[in-house]
Amino acid sequence: MSKGKGVSGNTHSRSQLNNYANQNNPNNSANRANNNNRSNQMNPNNSAYHQSRNGNGKNGK
Repeated sequence: MSKGKGVSGNTHSRSQLNNYANQNNPNNSANRANNNNRSNQMNPNNSAYHQSRNGNGKNGK
């Protein structure tokens, strides 16, 4: 039985499976880009931090 990790090939296209694998592979540029973006948004010394809090977010402020 599955532990809930990953995505099923029965419910996802090959493209979706590849995207998931790339985002979770530390040697892939998609993974590094995702981690860099998160780091920038969590760092108060980075402009992306302020943009992620002052933009047109989900809360409409």
